[in-house]
Amino acid sequence: MAGASAPTPCVFCEIARNSTSTPLLHSDDKVVAFQDIKPSAFRHYLVIPVDHIPTVKDLQRREEDYSLVNHMLNAGQTLLRRDAPHSSQYRFGFHQPPLNSVDHLHLHCLALPFIPRWKHLKYLSLGPLGGFIEAEKLLKKIKPLSPIAL
Repeated sequence: MAGASAPTPCVFCEIARNSTSTPLLHSDDKVVAFQDIKPSAFRHYLVIPVDHIPTVKDLQRREEDYSLVNHMLNAGQTLLRRDAPHSSQYRFGFHQPPLNSVDHLHLHCLALPFIPRWKHLKYLSLGPLGGFIEAEKLLKKIKPLSPIAL
């Protein structure tokens, strides 16, 4: 169609394909991790799936999604234990639409304290309105149901 522009490429897809200058902290066949460009804590990493998944709202109760989120969490925990072993607290979670900044699933991995302290407001749950959902809570929400034995 004349005058139509091409869709804007997803910046996180480009990072996942290693098509940018962003240094990767971790990379495997399922996820990559890198530092957040606007850190909110002493250490602030993002773990993203290599395959494009827009948001947490696109995850379902299936083994594939549960396994991916669990793998993302394990990668983030490993990185923070390595890079911030003396941190007093860690937080792991996702912003839910409409509060997510990039439409590519990304796990925030935070080694506290928040810097500056007011940034903790960005990482609060807003209950039914969304906000930030802790990774463990999301895992419970998308855990596949066990088949009923007959």
